[in-house]
Amino acid sequence: MDPKQPLDEKVAIVTGAGSGIGKAIALLFAEQGVRVVVADWKAPAGEETVEQIRGKGGEARFHRVDVSKAAEVEELVRFAVEQYGRLDILVNNAAIQILGTLTRTSEEDWDRLHSVNLKGVFLCSKYAIPKMIRSGGGSVVNVASVLGLVGDPDLAAYCAAKGGVIALTKAAAIGYGPRGVRVNCICPGDVDTPMVQEFFNKDSNPDQARRTVSAHYALRRIADPREVAQTAAFLASDASSFLTGSVIVVDGGLTSKCY
Repeated sequence: MDPKQPLDEKVAIVTGAGSGIGKAIALLFAEQGVRVVVADWKAPAGEETVEQIRGKGGEARFHRVDVSKAAEVEELVRFAVEQYGRLDILVNNAAIQILGTLTRTSEEDWDRLHSVNLKGVFLCSKYAIPKMIRSGGGSVVNVASVLGLVGDPDLAAYCAAKGGVIALTKAAAIGYGPRGVRVNCICPGDVDTPMVQEFFNKDSNPDQARRTVSAHYALRRIADPREVAQTAAFLASDASSFLTGSVIVVDGGLTSKCY
């Protein structure tokens, strides 16, 4: 490992790190010297991320967690501090997606999605921020979505939850900035993750669906997970030391046009 990396020796929890954006963030963090606690509810996927990090000379531990459960989140944070003695970075990335217009979304689906996508951010932050304060400060990076800023009628619950993540980011930034904890938010557009591919696969012609979506972007493609990870690494590092309460849109120009 390069001892001069900007995040060297910091300790991070990354939720949803078994795949997609979370995995890309965990891998990039490790490359930059972070000791990573890989958190995911799917043990095989999370353990595979740890193996990849260690295979490249990085340091990581896996901890299984359901971020919608307070006791499990509290144990996750305790595990991180017990393993590494401190906590500097929290990336709230774990999320699920359920298709449904407002009137066709069941109460059960609404509650399930919000318990992960919004309550999970609340719980992880609730238990992690006090540990960061004790470590002298830190950085919380929340992964929201452009769908927290604009609407998609077929993802009503998802839009509502991601909008809530953005609002919670700002409230936490104001509340804990005086204690040395910065809280920022990334709003990606479509990213080439298993969750997005699953969305494409629901179409009768997944390849055409991907091309149709990509055509809406100024860059005529969707993002690679590492492109989002690079933004997370910036927000976690001292290079963004005067950023807090910020919403960074990483969307290849998607929300820049009106028509």
